[in-house]
Amino acid sequence: EREEEEEEEEEEEEVGSCRSEPPAKRVRSEDTSQDGENREDAGAEEKEPAGRKRARGQNKSRPCMKPTRYEQSRLCPSVTQGCAEKCYFGPRCRFLHDVGEYMATKPTDLGRSCVLFETFGKCIYGVTCRFAQAHLGDGYQNIVNTDLAKQWEGKLPVRNNLSKDLQHQLRKRKFSFKKADEYLRGLAKPHSDGGKGGKATGCSTEEQEASNCTAPQEDLGDSPECPVLPEQGEDPKPDTLQSPSPMKTVGPVTDEDIIKLRSCEKKKLEIQGKLYLAPLTTCGNLPFRRICKRFGADVTCGEMAVCTNLLQGQSSEWALLKRHHTEDIFGVQLEGAFPDTMTKCAELLNQTIEVDFVDINVGCPIDLVYKKGGGCALMTRTNKFEQIVRGMNLVLDVPLTVKIRTGVQEKINVAHKIIPKIREWGASMVTLHGRSREQRYTRGADWDYIAECAKIASPMPLFGNGDILSYEDANRAMQMGVSGIMIARQVPVGALIKPWLFTEIKEQRHWDISSSERFDILKDFTNYGLEHWGSDTQGVEKTRKFLLEWLSFLCRYIPVGLLEHLPQKINERPPYYMGRDYLETLMASQNVDDWIKISELLLGPVPTSFTFLPKHKANSYR
Repeated sequence: EREEEEEEEEEEEEVGSCRSEPPAKRVRSEDTSQDGENREDAGAEEKEPAGRKRARGQNKSRPCMKPTRYEQSRLCPSVTQGCAEKCYFGPRCRFLHDVGEYMATKPTDLGRSCVLFETFGKCIYGVTCRFAQAHLGDGYQNIVNTDLAKQWEGKLPVRNNLSKDLQHQLRKRKFSFKKADEYLRGLAKPHSDGGKGGKATGCSTEEQEASNCTAPQEDLGDSPECPVLPEQGEDPKPDTLQSPSPMKTVGPVTDEDIIKLRSCEKKKLEIQGKLYLAPLTTCGNLPFRRICKRFGADVTCGEMAVCTNLLQGQSSEWALLKRHHTEDIFGVQLEGAFPDTMTKCAELLNQTIEVDFVDINVGCPIDLVYKKGGGCALMTRTNKFEQIVRGMNLVLDVPLTVKIRTGVQEKINVAHKIIPKIREWGASMVTLHGRSREQRYTRGADWDYIAECAKIASPMPLFGNGDILSYEDANRAMQMGVSGIMIARQVPVGALIKPWLFTEIKEQRHWDISSSERFDILKDFTNYGLEHWGSDTQGVEKTRKFLLEWLSFLCRYIPVGLLEHLPQKINERPPYYMGRDYLETLMASQNVDDWIKISELLLGPVPTSFTFLPKHKANSYR
């Protein structure tokens, strides 16, 4: 199975490399920087104007060599799994099947201890492991620690994996979206009045919830639900809450066929007062979340996943949904622009993965998402926004949350108008980032406005997000009346630059962490990365790539003992300074070559053809 998957990945990489990038678009300067929770800015300029010296935006044309290309002669996965005679591709297989031939060209081992062997009692990568000397016996036989391996039997350290069966169903479009299809058929029914700009009348959400919670069970299937109210000046939309016509099913009748899950019976999201690690694209991977979890993060969320890619069964997108067993409160964040794909994706995840909540990204500011109607654009498309929230809430058995910004334009806040609607539509919680789409990080987050919105949102919990750089900032934020705080990458300090911020907030102190302690954090990250991405050459280089991306933020941390005043403020970028020892000085460098030196201390020398540039132009210089 793994061999077939690697063959497919090779083909996808070859196809992807042939695609040419779209031409660069000229955008406003405030749109060329990247937000902390979002994807690459496809609309950023590739070339800066002649008079501008400040580096902004995305390194669009950066060299990006796939980790699979660092190893010229790769061993067939069927050999490492001990079933070489069952190679799926037979003589057509492009990989080596002779272990001796592979070992003759294999790069030197990087160490004497393998994290997979020490943790699980067995390394599934066998001879391809870059730490293979720890678990190879005579004749290249893979040694197994049976006592340790028995402890992990039947346990899944990482959940929410994409099975081959499910991937096949999604690619062949054979997955059943029963609830979503029923809801979407209800959307397709036109209004009886058909007048443009007219408003349908119906019971309020509060009345409906009260009736749902007190009505007898036998009346639930026949009671009409509230119609959606169109906004003035817009075309009337279909009745999104109208009960669809019942589907004819085959098989025994179960309770789920007769009894609907009422809103008062849905699982509650009890995270008030907890520290919430925001979904961070690229750097908010599973190994990084494990680091933050160890330092005191209470709630974690996967990176933003595009719903259309999930529905197509893309392995790379499903990898963003993986959950480590230490993440006790975990959610996933979805991005989409239309009710059909978002509702179907919500039902898909509801049936196939284990999560505690699902979040809708309505805060993504980048052009690639915004111009397609997703992210921040949903704040201006309230009809579609409402259909998405109501539909996802209908098909989910777990709470639905929404993350928004203050608005799209810099001086026009609209969040206070949208939040009451979000509460009506059925969301369990809203997170408000105190900046607009146009503003990005040019000014501080507006916490006074967040406090105003928190009062409007009540009794629905509202989490605040923006400029939480120290425990004093966290204390001031909690005094604003928010239910909790979300900690993101926060330029210049935050979870990415200072993952021990969670400990500082809980212990109410400034931690003057030493360079050796910070280096130990990087060691743990590399061990978690090798455990997650693999200990073979491909896994090592993938771990190195994500380590370097993280180091592009970590270098901005200024040790507490060197600060002239506490705490460090937003957007403070220090001049070049000497640390208290060599390692501290090396970690403060913004030179890419110095980050590569740090990676070599942890993962050995880089390949001869290795090159790296960070995602952000402002993150480094050569």
